[in-house]
Amino acid sequence: MAGGAEPGPEALDWQGRPLRCQDCPHEDLQAEGRCDLGRACVLDRRGKRIDRFFSRNPDLAAAYLDHPYFEVRTLAAKHASVFLIGRLRDDPEPEVRAMVAFRLPLARAGSMREDPDRRVRMAVAQRLSGRDLVPLLGDADYAVRLAAARRAPPAALLLLARDPEAEVRRAAAARVVPEALMAFAADPDPLVRRAAAERLPAPRLVALIRDPDMRVRHAVAERIDPRHLAPLLADEVPAIRETASRRLAE
Repeated sequence: MAGGAEPGPEALDWQGRPLRCQDCPHEDLQAEGRCDLGRACVLDRRGKRIDRFFSRNPDLAAAYLDHPYFEVRTLAAKHASVFLIGRLRDDPEPEVRAMVAFRLPLARAGSMREDPDRRVRMAVAQRLSGRDLVPLLGDADYAVRLAAARRAPPAALLLLARDPEAEVRRAAAARVVPEALMAFAADPDPLVRRAAAERLPAPRLVALIRDPDMRVRHAVAERIDPRHLAPLLADEVPAIRETASRRLAE
């Protein structure tokens, strides 16, 4: 905190009380530029200001791991030694637990994939790899399944062919092993079918040549064997006809 001047209306603590440098235990840090009222202050209610304080004073983060304000605990966990944050795995606030899941060694963070809050499970999904991600493909929350679909082994993504969320199925179609793509080529969502069409082996694209969605047909026109382009030369969409003609000319 800097200057010792009376704070502006936005310099409030987590309980809405005005902040004053002279009331702070870190007032001596002002002269060193390690805190700044309204910009870098551990007592402020704004997360960015708390984060700036810990960025300048990481050695003080450990002292705030038990602070009553969850934002302070979260950001203290971000900057404190990883050897000190394990006890926050059971913090009552999911934001704190998610930060811990991001930072703990995987051997200790992996079990947090069963946390009741999706933010924590998403944090774990973004760190796990390989077969450890497969259980999260069946998570109750679509955002967790989506995070897992972007990193899980391609051979396991066939499990998502009937996922209730189209966005999850699209992510799976973009990475699943080629031999499983036909399961996504018949999807009710055209963007899932397009994702499949962008990766299917050229001979298999014949199945999508008369797809009702122009985006799928255009993806087919760009990749199908030229011997099968004839139906697309008469397509009702000019861009598809042009793509088919260009490929034949090439």
